[in-house]
Amino acid sequence: MVIADLLGVTRMTAVMVNDRGRISHWDDIAADLFGAARPQALGRPPGDLLRLPREHRGAFEPEAFGHVWCGACTLPRADNGEPAEIGWWVYPIDGAPGDHGVRVLALAADLRSLRRDGIGITVGDLLLAPPAGPGPSDGAARRPATVRLLRVEPTLAGPSPDGPDPFAAPFADRLAELLPALDPAEFGTIASQVLALGCPAVSLGLTLRLPLVPQTRTAPAAAPTVPLPRPAPRTPAALPPRARRGFPHAMEPLAFLGAAGEQIGSSLDHLQAARTLAEVLVPRLADFAAVELLESVVADSAPPADEVDETTPMRRVAVAHNDEPGRWDDAVPEDEPLSLPSCTPFVQAMRTGRPVHIPRVDEGQAARLAAAFGAGDPRPLFAGRALLVVPLIARGRVLGTFMLLRKKDRHAFDQLDLAMVDELARRAALCVDNGRLYRREVQVAEELQRSMLPDDPPDVAGARVRYRYRPAGQAAQVGGDWFDAIPLPGCRLGLVVGDVMGHGLTSAAIMGQLRTAVRTLAAEDMRPDRVLRQLDGLARRLGEDYLATCLFAVYDPVERRCTVANAGHVPPVLVAADGESRVLPVPPGVPVGVGGEPFETTEFKVEDGSQLVLCTDGLLERRDRDIDAGLEELRARLAEASGDLDRTCDDLLDGLAAPTPADDIAIVAVGFDGIPLDDVVTWELEPVPGSVPWIRAQVGVRLAGWGLDDLADTARLLVSELVTNALVHGAGSVGLRLIKGRTLLCEVHDDGADMPHLRHTDATDESGRGLQLVGHLSTRWGTHRTEGGKVVWFEQRVPPR
Repeated sequence: MVIADLLGVTRMTAVMVNDRGRISHWDDIAADLFGAARPQALGRPPGDLLRLPREHRGAFEPEAFGHVWCGACTLPRADNGEPAEIGWWVYPIDGAPGDHGVRVLALAADLRSLRRDGIGITVGDLLLAPPAGPGPSDGAARRPATVRLLRVEPTLAGPSPDGPDPFAAPFADRLAELLPALDPAEFGTIASQVLALGCPAVSLGLTLRLPLVPQTRTAPAAAPTVPLPRPAPRTPAALPPRARRGFPHAMEPLAFLGAAGEQIGSSLDHLQAARTLAEVLVPRLADFAAVELLESVVADSAPPADEVDETTPMRRVAVAHNDEPGRWDDAVPEDEPLSLPSCTPFVQAMRTGRPVHIPRVDEGQAARLAAAFGAGDPRPLFAGRALLVVPLIARGRVLGTFMLLRKKDRHAFDQLDLAMVDELARRAALCVDNGRLYRREVQVAEELQRSMLPDDPPDVAGARVRYRYRPAGQAAQVGGDWFDAIPLPGCRLGLVVGDVMGHGLTSAAIMGQLRTAVRTLAAEDMRPDRVLRQLDGLARRLGEDYLATCLFAVYDPVERRCTVANAGHVPPVLVAADGESRVLPVPPGVPVGVGGEPFETTEFKVEDGSQLVLCTDGLLERRDRDIDAGLEELRARLAEASGDLDRTCDDLLDGLAAPTPADDIAIVAVGFDGIPLDDVVTWELEPVPGSVPWIRAQVGVRLAGWGLDDLADTARLLVSELVTNALVHGAGSVGLRLIKGRTLLCEVHDDGADMPHLRHTDATDESGRGLQLVGHLSTRWGTHRTEGGKVVWFEQRVPPR
């Protein structure tokens, strides 16, 4: 409410900021409010001196903010840090440039003084809060009604539609007192701009306490009463316009606002919120409604623009009307890109931050509006109608506008209509911006999760791998499910599936760290239980609440053996070559991050043609089915599955997963083919120098038998280097293994603990070049520890046949 009787009841100061963004005017009231003397304040940026909240600092930068801002915030005083509750009205000023020119005028009022006792507030002839002083002599029963202020919200008082605003003249006089140093011409320019944008006002939330006397059949002789003025009875002609139109109840606008706000905020989609806004406005407040958003808001490709002009691309995202079908489709279509001239009400509303109301659109205005639209001639649709263009502003940034039109037989928008539309604009802008931010957060989380999950399954000898991943049905439930297949030394394959507890960005980030750690630890050729133990220590170092279930398995296609360790995850299902399926009895373990509990490794012999399926609990658990029942159904379905891994994965998703899963689903299916025994050969060597030429000859014979004569010369040279290093620098027994798969793998092992490493050699050095030669001539090479020593290996690419 705007109450003229509140003039002068609270202290107000004016702060001016010049073109350089520095304070150029600071008076004694400002020094008292903010705790900074005039020499301390002049020449400093207001954001540095006033310690404003970050979200409000842009209001003092009109190039970025673009419109007048009013609001309240609590900030610490510069001298003692005590909180000061300040109401702000910050106006962008178009004045003469220069250090002394005014670029921003900020009016600040002490809101706390409105809450203190001793202020007289009246509305009309009704005294709500008496000023401080002695009360009446006859006790509390004779006191006026008292009021307590629950909310004091700065707002703007716009020009009165019925004539000159009576509030404007007294405010201009007070403003002149606040800015005594300005010459009349400069003050007139500033005052006119401020009055055009809206005078400072406050919206008060009141609690009124009135004495209540129970009703009796016979009135008491001297019932205590409150001396309230009795208004004169009104005739029907004197009733407010809205009452004459038959408003059924005074609470109806509030009920409409509540229902409309609930509908607009029912979706987390920012475009759906804009469409709902248009739908709730018609026909209650308008006969036509259209919502236009900045293109950057629609696509969410960048934050909303800091400054809006005719070059800012926009898009009409919603249209609603109660005219005959098709009347507006050609002239004002949905999803139309817009480039609006600066003279249109749309750009004016976005730049000033205030609605633009045209009670009746004349022919000239209709022509200018029509020029802003593309196809067709919409002038007849605008002419003679009431037009209202309202900006959508959230968190200090302009998101777009919405336009309302009323038919010619309806009255123009009155003050109650404007208040209702303004409230809906606030709610809708926040819903649109929240939806945009929510979508951005979901996209970031999904992109983060996608970047941390594997792309294509690895192509390894002796095994086939297929993945399936389905995110949760609700985008906000981005989770921490992960899976991987990791090629390991010795043609082995590491398989991992895990689930970080919780959802959201944090879970996705933890998942990425754990997946990277598993890959790093698996490359060290640790047993699965040691991998989980190291992963458990990492999770506990990351944080107390970082918990995850994980299952890690290693398949050896030469030994036809699978070793598995579990950390509280769903056990895998093994399908034999004959179709028999069983849940592997792996120890359950505890999730990584719990700590204090050991992990166990279990070994299983697997035959060629069998399959292993690992999954997360999102596939098994549903509202109507627990994990045990889901696991049994998974086993039964796998018993009937074909040998095609892709079809098996798809059938599991179609048959077991819910249509809209509440949790992420990950599936890893592995077909065990093994490496033929004829493609593997192993030699144990005597630790004597004569073993080197002998093993060279053996390798040459074996490669000839495999038809790999093209690799023989290089292979014999590299074998000589590695075996010689093992004899000279290693210890214990020495052995060599050749495996023919997609590559030729050569492994040399010994019992020594010292790992070989590359080193730089000088021209005169007689040794130290062996590993350099291996790295140069082989496709890949590496080292890893074993339980009894170490292995040095290299690979050569097998030429296609």
